[in-house]
Order: sequence, then C-alpha cells, then structure tokens
Amino acid sequence: MAARDGLEKWTCAAIMKWIKVQARPCGGCSVAAAPPGVAVGRRRAPLEPPPPQRPAPAGCSLARRRPQRQRHRQQQRRRRREGSGRRQERGERSGQRMAVRRRQRLGPGGGRALLTALLLLLCVWCRAAAERVRYAIAEELGRGSLVGPLARDLGLSADELPARKLRLSEEKQYFTVNEENGNLYVNERLDREEMCGESATCSVSFEALVHNPLNIFHVEVSIDDVNDNSPIFSKAVLDLEIGEWIPPGARFPLEMARDADAGSNSLLTYQLTSNPSFSLSVQEKPGGKKQPELVLERVLDREKQSSLELVLTAVDGGDPARSGTVQVRINVTDLNDNTPVFGKALYEARVPENLPVETVVLRVRATDADAGSNGRLSYSFGSVPDSVRALFTIDSESGEVRTVGPLDFERQSKYIFTLEAKDGGGLTGHCEVQIDVTDENDNAPEITILSLSNPVPEDAPTGTVVAVVKVRDLDSGENGQVTCELSGEAPLSIAASSGGSYKVVTSGALDREQASEHRVSVVARDRGRPALRSSRELVLEVSDVNDNAPVFEEAAYSAYVAENNAAGALVLRVQARDADAGANGRVSYWLAGGSAGAAGAAPLVSVEARSGALYAQRSLDYEQCREFTVAVRAQDGGSPARSSTATVRVFVLDRNDNAPRVLWPAAAAGPGEAAGGAAAAPFEVVPRSAEAGYLVAKVVAVDADAGRNAWLSYELVQASEPALFRVGLHSGEVRTARAVGERDAAKQRLVAVVKDHGQPALSATATLHVVLAESLQEALPELSERPAGAEAAAAAAELQFYLVLALALLSALLVLSVALAVLARLRRAGPPAVLRCLGAQRFSLAGAAFPADFCEGTLPYSYNLCVPPPARAVPEAAWPPLPPPVPILSAEELLGGDSCEKPSMNSDIVVGEPPANPDAPQVCKA
Repeated sequence: MAARDGLEKWTCAAIMKWIKVQARPCGGCSVAAAPPGVAVGRRRAPLEPPPPQRPAPAGCSLARRRPQRQRHRQQQRRRRREGSGRRQERGERSGQRMAVRRRQRLGPGGGRALLTALLLLLCVWCRAAAERVRYAIAEELGRGSLVGPLARDLGLSADELPARKLRLSEEKQYFTVNEENGNLYVNERLDREEMCGESATCSVSFEALVHNPLNIFHVEVSIDDVNDNSPIFSKAVLDLEIGEWIPPGARFPLEMARDADAGSNSLLTYQLTSNPSFSLSVQEKPGGKKQPELVLERVLDREKQSSLELVLTAVDGGDPARSGTVQVRINVTDLNDNTPVFGKALYEARVPENLPVETVVLRVRATDADAGSNGRLSYSFGSVPDSVRALFTIDSESGEVRTVGPLDFERQSKYIFTLEAKDGGGLTGHCEVQIDVTDENDNAPEITILSLSNPVPEDAPTGTVVAVVKVRDLDSGENGQVTCELSGEAPLSIAASSGGSYKVVTSGALDREQASEHRVSVVARDRGRPALRSSRELVLEVSDVNDNAPVFEEAAYSAYVAENNAAGALVLRVQARDADAGANGRVSYWLAGGSAGAAGAAPLVSVEARSGALYAQRSLDYEQCREFTVAVRAQDGGSPARSSTATVRVFVLDRNDNAPRVLWPAAAAGPGEAAGGAAAAPFEVVPRSAEAGYLVAKVVAVDADAGRNAWLSYELVQASEPALFRVGLHSGEVRTARAVGERDAAKQRLVAVVKDHGQPALSATATLHVVLAESLQEALPELSERPAGAEAAAAAAELQFYLVLALALLSALLVLSVALAVLARLRRAGPPAVLRCLGAQRFSLAGAAFPADFCEGTLPYSYNLCVPPPARAVPEAAWPPLPPPVPILSAEELLGGDSCEKPSMNSDIVVGEPPANPDAPQVCKA
C-alpha cells in the first residue's frame, strides 16, 4: 500500500499543538513548559532494575565467577547513570537560570514569544516544503489499485471536487484520479525495470491541476522494486577446459548472472554443487558486482575422469528469493598453462549518439603466451544483457567493437559490459568495456497542454490564466534548455512557471465582437547548435458578455402612410443589430412612447416584438392627424438587458375623400324646414343697367383635403339664360357675361358646380337666385308673386293661370281687355296703398340673415352677403319656370329704406340677428 511522505505535515502539526499549549499561561511556574519527552526540573529517570541472575551450577568455578562479573558491571553502569543524572541536574539548573535571565531581558512571556515565532517560521517552511505530494507503491500492481487519497492530501473535500475539477497532467497515463472521491489509482501495469532500467531510484512525476482557481501541485510516485525477475545467465552451458597439470588453487572466472531488479533484489549470491575437486569463490568487483570463480581444489587426472559437470546457482536477495542456474561442463585437457590476458582491465570510449551502423567504437586486444591452438584467441561477449547485444557487436578475431543499432543518449547514456578472450585450450580472460554516449541536439522540445480554459469570457481581466503548457526537451545541457514564446496576433502572453511549465495569460482586453477566437502558436526553441524548435497551436474561444446595446440602422425613421388605410396595414419595419451573440444578441422591440397631437400615438400603431414591424391599429384620417411620432425601444436578452431607442415619424398622406363644401350660397331648405321657419335660399339683385363683367355674387366653397385634392374649380352648369352669366374658374365669382337686356327674365336661377383636383374628382353644387331689377322695390313684385314653395308648385300655379286666362278669352274679349289693361297699369304704378298698409302684417318681422364669416378654403378675402328672412307661403299667381323664389321683404322696408347695395370685397361677413325693433327698416351695410 502506498503511503505519503508526511514528515513535514507531522512536524507542523506537532509544532502547532505545542504552540497552543504554550499560549496558555502557566500559573506559578517559573520555567516554560517543554515539549513531551524533554526533561524539566530535577526529576531523574528511574534506573533499570538489574536482570535476574541465574544460579550457577554447583562445582563450576566459571559459573561462580560469572555472577561476580555481572554484579561488577551493574555497579559500573549504576555509577555512570548516577553521574549522568547529576550532570543532567546541573545542566537543568543552569538552563533554568539562563531561562530566568532571558525572561528578565525579554520581559514577561518574551522567551515564549520568541520561541513561538521561530516555530511558526519553521511551520511555514514545512508547509512550503510539503507542496510536493509523494507516494510510494510497489511495481506490478494491478490496474485500479489504490495509490493514495490525493484529494484529501491536497486539502480538498468531497463536496469541492465537482467544482475544482481535479485532474492529472502526465503524458503517459500511468495513474488516474477518481472524480467522485479524489483517490489516485493505478491505470496500467507498472514495470520498474522497463520504466527506469538499472537506475537505483525510480519515480514518476506529474502535475495535479485544480481549477477554480487554478492551482498546480507536483506529485511524485516512487516505484519500489519487487523481486519479480530471477537471475539469468546468458548461456545455458559454460564449457571449461582445464588441464590436468594445473595445480590446486587455480581460479577460473565464471560468467556472472544478471538480475533486472534493483536494490537488495539484485544482490546475487552463488552456490556450486558439491564436488571434491572444485570449490566456489566470489570476488567483489568495483561497482559492487560479484564475480564467481571456480577454484581447483586438487589436481585433475584425465585418465581417471576426462570431464565433470557442475551446476552454478545464482540466488538474489529478494523475499522470497529467486534463483537461476547454469550448467558448468569441465573438460580435462592436456597442458595449457597460460590464460589470455587483456592489455587493460577497463576499456573506455566516448562516442556521440546517432552514430551510423557498423561504426567502430573501440578495439580490445588480449595476448596468450601459449603457442599453437592454445595461443589462438577468439573474442566474445561475456554476461551482457540483450540490450547491449542489440547495439554492439565484437569481431571474434580482431576484437573490434562496432555498433549494430542506433545509440540514443536519452535512452541510456552509459554502457558497461564484459568481454572475454578464449584460447584454443579453453582458457578465458575477461575485461570490462565502458562506453559513454554524449548528447547531440537531436530532440526538438515537446509541448504538452496541461490545461486550457476554453472558452474565456470577454470581460476576463488582464492576467487571467487561460492555458498551462509544459515544455520538455529530452536532451541535456544547453541542448535541453528551452525558451518559449507565443507567435500570433492576440492579446496573450506567456510566462514561465515552476517545473518546466508555462502559463498563457491575457495581456489585454478581449472583445468577442472583434475576434471570437484567437489562434496562437506556442513556439519552444532549445539552445543547441543548430537549435531545434517545435510549436503547438492554441485555439482560444472567447465567450460573449452582454457589453453591446442594440443599434438601430437609423436614429430616426420616416414613414408615409396614405389615409383611410386598412387596420393592421404595415407602416414601417425597423431593424436594430446587436453585436453580441446568443441571447445577448437577440433583439426584441417595444413601444417606448410618442406623440401624435390630440390623437395620441399609442392607439395608432403597434410593433411586433421579434421582427420590428410597425402596424397601423386603425384607419388614419389626414384631416384629424397629419403626422405623429413614436419611440421604438430595442432591447436584447442579456442580463442585465441593454436597450436603445429610435424615433419613427409617420406622415399621413392625404386622399381625396372629402367633397367640396359650399359655404355661400347656402343650400335651400326643404319644404318641411321652410314651413318650420328655416331660412330661405339667398338671392342677388342685379340692376338691368348692369354691363358685362358686373359682379353678381361669389360662390364660396372649402375642401377639407390638402394639396391638389383641395384645389377647387368652378363651372356654371345650369342657368335660365346661359349666355347672360359666367363664373370664374378659380375665383368662383359670378359675373354678367353681357349687358342685361329688357327682354331678359326678371328671375334667373344659376347652378354652379365646384370640383376639386383629386383622383377621382369630387364635386358639389351651389344654386344662386338672381333678380333683375334696378332696386329692391322694383324687384318686390317679382318676389311677392313668387310663392315660397318649390318649383313644382310654381309650375302648377302657372298652368292654372293659363287655364283661367283661356276661359276668360272664351267668355268675353271685353272682360279680358279690361283685365289686361288694369293689370298692366298696376304693374307700372307699383303696389296699391292698401298693400302698403297691410305690408307690416304680411311679411316676417325677422331681419336680414347674413352668413358667418368664412375665412378658410380657397377665399383669400371676406365677402358680405345679404340674406333675406324666411318667406311665408303666399298664394299668388304662378311664376314661369325660374330658379327658386326670391325671399320677400316687408313693405315698410321697400318704401322707406335704401336699396341693398353690392357688398364690398373687403367688408366682413356679418351674421344677421333679429333687430331690436321689428318695425325698423333692415339695411345691409357694407
């Protein structure tokens, strides 16, 4: 089971506990309390009781002397303990006196405060030293085996694990961390020999990353060796040739076994099967290796036994121990009394890595004093691992050591192996070869991304850590010294951290709207010659923050809508853009207010929240509202939300939906209204002496529309005498087209059409009654004979008149002549006196009625009109078919008043009211 190296934590805990104890006052004690285990005061440690003595057997002098010696030794130990006790007491008293003096100098509690401060500094140092978490486990543990409680050792609780995101940064995942409990487990099989080779120590270092905030902890797991490898020999059989003439005591080196384990598990001991002719001797060589040697115990006799077979066993120091064997076959030969001897016991060579294959590394040479076949040597490897045979080979005749595989300094920088020279008689000599491989700059730096915070909010402050990278160069020396930099245009910088790691931090403000992602390359370059470099691209995404308000395409919009539009018609579509993304860039539209005069903007239009389309809520009327403004607010979906406002000005376009309205002459009332006392149709009096161009009247009309729709034109469409009158096309003034003649009818009826210039054009008609007379008194008969009824009643009366006249002609010509004479005389002489006397009772007492002052429409000036009072129905003779009857005035007004002159063009319109005196004459003044 793995155990963390917790010495620092234990020391800090003990110091803090002792500081808490010292913080409590010691009542009546002149000496500060000491940690447990430290003697204070005059107490002495109790002496150990002497061990019980065994009774000596009777008659044994040695047994009698032994208790005496024991008692003498006990007395000496007792005296030494008493002396040490007295020295301890003297030291304690001296220490107390020194403590009292220190307290006097430092004041009350000064010594304790000083000691507390020192211990606190020590505790801080301990905590700083404990940043590296260490575990130790045995190799060959199964997958899923527990290494240690990593989260607990880092000070993380189980509740913090999901938020802190504990994970490992090792390149090869030997270990894994559980996200639920934070324990460290083995992820794959660990073979110490494969990972560390022959190194005395073996450990795996990696970083544990904890986010929110980002912390990096260095974790080191030591791999303890397990005795899982047995000693092995490179050959299954060792052949030796020993001459029968060799004297006893001769030594024959044997092959050394090799054990891939480390430490005590690789310490080998050798055993040899029992044989009276040979024994085993082990010689320790420099470096701690043991060389087994076969020692000849007695002279061999080839005639008695020509060969022998022994078994050499190598046993390691593991628990349980493992062993390996090799068979030693000894062939007894005739005399070969010289063994091969190398020129050096140790051959050394220094070569660079990446040598070409078949390159000669070194050459060994051995000599043999024998002659013939006994002096002929062959070279070969001794007990060497397979890894050496895969890289080197030796020429059996020349002794040249050549490369057969690539040398890699990063894999192994030194090779030590044994070569042997063997003569024809079977004697061998050995030497060691040490080949040092020098480093070449053949490894580019390796860049590993340990942590990448992606995405990063655009409002991240300067100095925010966005990535942690680790750069490693397998070369050594200057070839392995690495510098790191960033390549690319981005507000990022890189700074070195501990353990060969670098932090990529923000060096300026991020703006997602300008760049939603940043691509930079981490470039690592070593200091070798030539320098090697490598790069790793980092893609940093920038997440959106609601830092942009919606922006309208225009600050103020203008829309034109024709009046009488349908409810729900599209008025305008506004659009605002938000540079943010997602919900922060999703824009909604609202009405923020507006003004449309008295009508108000709120009920006029509405806006669709998603599209920004403005729709009319109801039909618009140009005559009521010609323009209005409304404020539209665009708001995004961020939190907090941002908004902006645009003004929309809506202009209502006029349509020709209003016909011209005639203000003068006013339309005549119906029969029922006339009977009820309403005002009768107006009339105009034109003297018969009027020349061409005489102003008869002015048709006054207005149009509620605007522009061309309100441009009015006048046209005379009906007249009793079409050639007598004309009307101005644009002024509406009715004038005589020629001089008035005697033969012209006294009553004239004119109908004028007022048209606007809209499409389609709308029109209205105005009816004007004209009486041809020199004065109002002269026109009175015409007015009195005209009933106040409708034109149909006048036609009927005229027909009745002709019928009566025909009957009269048939009855008597005389009566007709007399009647005609009397009638003609009456017309020339004026009304009878009787009618003058009865005039006040016949006509209405109401004064002349005048229309209101109309100052709008197409008239640039005011105009005075004289309007008669409503006429009463008078049964008189029928009139010829003429325009509606002229209202009748009272006799007193006709006899005593002045004639009604033509109104001036600059006079004001006066609204007629009943006079205070009904009998007073009614005069229309300019």
